[in-house]
Amino acid sequence: MLVKIVLTLIVIMGALNLAGFLTWVERKQSAVIQDRIGANRARIFGLRLLGLFHPLADMIKLIMKEDFTPRLGHKTLHMLAPFISVFFALIAFAAIPIGDHLMLWGHPVSLQVSNMNVGLLYIFAVMSMGVYGVFLAGFSSNNNYSFLGGLRASSQMISYEITMGVSLIGIIMIYGSLNLQDLVQAQGHYWLSWIPQWGIFVQPVGFLLFMTAAMAETKRAPFDLPEGESEIIGYFVEYSGMKFGMFMLSDFLETVLAAALLATLFFGGWQIPYLFSDGFHFPWGGVWLIPQTGVALLGVLSFSLKIIFFCWFLMMVRWTLPRFRYDQLMRLGWKMMLPLALMNILVTGLIMVLLKEFIL
Repeated sequence: MLVKIVLTLIVIMGALNLAGFLTWVERKQSAVIQDRIGANRARIFGLRLLGLFHPLADMIKLIMKEDFTPRLGHKTLHMLAPFISVFFALIAFAAIPIGDHLMLWGHPVSLQVSNMNVGLLYIFAVMSMGVYGVFLAGFSSNNNYSFLGGLRASSQMISYEITMGVSLIGIIMIYGSLNLQDLVQAQGHYWLSWIPQWGIFVQPVGFLLFMTAAMAETKRAPFDLPEGESEIIGYFVEYSGMKFGMFMLSDFLETVLAAALLATLFFGGWQIPYLFSDGFHFPWGGVWLIPQTGVALLGVLSFSLKIIFFCWFLMMVRWTLPRFRYDQLMRLGWKMMLPLALMNILVTGLIMVLLKEFIL
């Protein structure tokens, strides 16, 4: 029990710190893309460290700002909405395996907060609850612009959740499980003894559809119509201080969650090619034995690097592509991505039947 509590704290603190770190990454990465210096003014004892103190300065500023609530708004719902968004974005990490297992005092400890046999359904369930946070924010503000922003956000999130779920049915059909640890274990097998059976190789269309839908779920550009602070006004226009900061935090948490799911479902999760429980076994015959603790830590490091890569990639897309119009957003989701996801299921099933009948 104590080990699980420590693991839970590690996962929560890791997700929160990475989300906070992304506020600096976003500024620096956009500055590099646009040939600017970026945030570099915050300093402690004269040290600037490439602007790494800016997230800390932002947090202090948000805490010190006035906590405004509209006079005719619903005060209870207005206060609860940002907590709902952050809470459901955070608890989704419980089902994600950050590693295989670690031997502690002779007992194997699974590096997963909760090993659920319906982990994938659990994640989709809690992600769908996040819609209530943005809708209640727009509804409780007693502001027509906030309400329209809340409606835009809700319809966008619900629309792309359907495509997200349908795009993963091919993965479930192939690996035969909803348990994320089982899905990662299944990706540890090889074709011809050297090609890893990662989800990206068996479901390339599903990967592209899931990644696009996940970007829409995070409400980041080019899918940032629910927010659009400077042009069309979003659901949190009546929020200030730390409650506004919590909405921004939930967006970055959702980005980390999307990166973790992409790594888990399509890039082997914590798996490293040719790394087995006792060390590396290379297809050309070489063997490099590693203690079990080292293997477990390498898996955690591999998973962390994959998450960082996808966070960087999602940020790059966010600062590269222009925003969709709302009709384009809905057309992409309902008329292009959803039919493609359904077609992907049909093709996957057909290929599985043909392989079973004529090859296997």
